[in-house]
This record gives sequence, C-alpha cells and structure tokens, in this order.
Amino acid sequence: MVPSVVLMNSTSMIHTQELTKQFTVGKRTVEAVRGLDLTVEAGELVALLGPNGAGKSTTLRMLTTLIAPTSGQAFVAGHDVTGDPREVRRRIGYIGQGNGAGHQQRGRDELVSHGRAYGMSRRDARERAAELVASLDLSEVADRKVSTLSGGQRRRLDVAMGLIHAPGLLFLDEPSTGLDPQNRANLQQHLVALRERYGTTVVLTTHYLDEADSLAERVVGIDHGRVVADDTPARLKANHAGDRVALVVDTPGDADRSAARIGAAHPDAQVDVHGNRVNVRVAGGTFLLPRLLRDLDSAGVTVRSAEVSRPTLDDVFLNLTGRSLREGRAGTESSPLGVTTVHDLEVSA
Repeated sequence: MVPSVVLMNSTSMIHTQELTKQFTVGKRTVEAVRGLDLTVEAGELVALLGPNGAGKSTTLRMLTTLIAPTSGQAFVAGHDVTGDPREVRRRIGYIGQGNGAGHQQRGRDELVSHGRAYGMSRRDARERAAELVASLDLSEVADRKVSTLSGGQRRRLDVAMGLIHAPGLLFLDEPSTGLDPQNRANLQQHLVALRERYGTTVVLTTHYLDEADSLAERVVGIDHGRVVADDTPARLKANHAGDRVALVVDTPGDADRSAARIGAAHPDAQVDVHGNRVNVRVAGGTFLLPRLLRDLDSAGVTVRSAEVSRPTLDDVFLNLTGRSLREGRAGTESSPLGVTTVHDLEVSA
C-alpha cells in the first residue's frame, strides 16, 4: 500500500524567513531571491507566478534542498532545509523542469525503482506504478525505453515519478510544459484527486495563467526575487486589476472628449486613448457600462461598439510591476546552476 502521509505538528508545511539566494556570475553578484517570506499551510494548493528569471525555480530548488540558501531560513515539512535536508527529501515529491528518468530504462521499471528508493516494498511500488500509469495515460508506452518516448510522454512519466510515494508535500516546476490540453486536464484532475485522498500540499510554478486561475486556491506573484502579491486569484483580480471597458467612437476627437468626461466622472478609473478607441480600467465594469453609454450619448458622442473584459492574472501582475507574466519563453527560467532533475533528490538512508 501507499505510505501514509504524516504531517508536522504545526499546520505550516513551508515557512521561510528572509530567504535569499545570490549567485556570482563573473565579477557580478546576482540576487535571484531577495528576502522571501512565505508560509504554506497543510493541504493548500499554491501557484508561484512570475516572468522568467523572477526567482520561482530558484525558490523551489532551495525548498527542495537542491541548492543552499545564501541567507535566511526555510522549514519544509517540519525540517530545516539546511540543517536536516535528508528528512526534508523523505517527505516531499519534486518534479523539475528537466526529464528525470534514465533514457535506457523502461518507464515502469523507473517508477518501481523510484518507489523502492522511498522505502516502499516491491509489491506496493508495482501497484502504485500501475495506478499512475493508468491515470496518466501511459499504459501503451510504460514498458518501452524512455529514449523512445515523446516529449509529452516523458513529461507524464516525470509526473508519475514525483507522485510514486504519495508525498505529503509535492513541488512541481512547470509540470504542464509539453503536455497537450487533454493531458494537462488529466494532470490537474490527478492533483485534485491526490489532495482529496491524501491531503497533499501542492506548490507549483506555471506559465499557464488559466491553470493557476482554475487550479490554485492561492497565487503568489514573484518579481525580481520578491513576493509582490499573495491572495486568491479572485481577490487579486478584484483588488489589483479591475474590468477593462473598450469603447469605439467615430473620431479621435470624440475619443479625447470621452476620455476627459469619463476621467472627471470616475477619478478611480484608468483611461487611455488609442485613435478612436477609449480603454477604461475600472472595478465593476459591467455595472458601469450602461451609465457610460448614457452619459456619452447625452454629450453627443456616438459609441459604435462596446466591450467589457474580465481581468486576468496577467493584468494583475502588469498593474503591480509593469511587467507581463507572458514575458520570455515558457519553461526556460534561467539559473547559473542550470536545470536540475528529480534524480538529484537522494532519498536513500
């Protein structure tokens, strides 16, 4: 059977204080993570968001003991990542950006070996491997060499390796990279089921904003190694972005008059003009739109079209930092250490 999850006495599965990581590149010091304070409670599903180079992957590597902090403290599953790294590794699962399975090994054998490394019996490891192979749609390829698998198939095998021991705390660094929409949805369903069955705490980084929005209960925005936002997706969008109302009028002159009128009547709104288009960023845009249309009509401005868009997490990040979450290429956050795979987590006694 799958080993039971043992939680620490405190409800906090992760707690960091002033966590900092600096790298020396040539004669220059790069501060990848700067004084990061983060607490994750047992059972939470938390998404770390930020552009490439923001410090997300570096944070995960410190929390999983793959690299040591320059300063500050981090406790994971009740243990100090620097003072007791072996015990941290026993209690977590980690799915990195790189492929972790040996290319000349067969996928199912890799899963069983991984389970055995975590102390599972051969029978339990085989049963758990069979369960994961079925749920992650690997049945037709599990007994093939890893080198013959497609990128998406290898990614799903990496996910299975991270889940083999049903860890109490699971870290995923860009888990959906290389997966098609169907397999992304299957992975999300498996994560939800894992939490419901075992109470697993999940911390993930992702470039898929819809994934963070729909899956995570809490989003932590990171920029230049610091936390810039920390709340539920709904509250972040309501408090830091607002709806976007786009109005198209007849002429640029009408657009300028409309923007001045809207700005005077609604000082909290952000208004800008592009040609004959007026963009208004404001809370409660769907309720405000009828009033805007009536007011502009009374001023003799004809509105040719109107559209209200709900905010996204990218809007939140752009409003807070002036940077887009879509900057850079997915799955390529750089680090002076390069990409680390799951095989770097030694769990044997």
